[in-house]
Amino acid sequence: MNIVKRVIAPTPKFFKVLRNIGLALAAVGGTIVAAPIALPIVVSSIGGYLAVAGGVLSAVSQITTVKEGILQEVVDD
Repeated sequence: MNIVKRVIAPTPKFFKVLRNIGLALAAVGGTIVAAPIALPIVVSSIGGYLAVAGGVLSAVSQITTVKEGILQEVVDD
């Protein structure tokens, strides 16, 4: 399965929640990094780490897919 098919395929509910958390972390991190006021270096570093961690979490969560056979077993029970 190539990357385009993985992104288009259905995502499990748990990973949708993780994706949204990752997007929120990336937004908070980006806001801290782009703040128009001078922030301490520690705070700016934390903002950068939050942005990267949120982006990675969102990307990995988005490409996680559901196998049809497993989904059918869960639905049938």
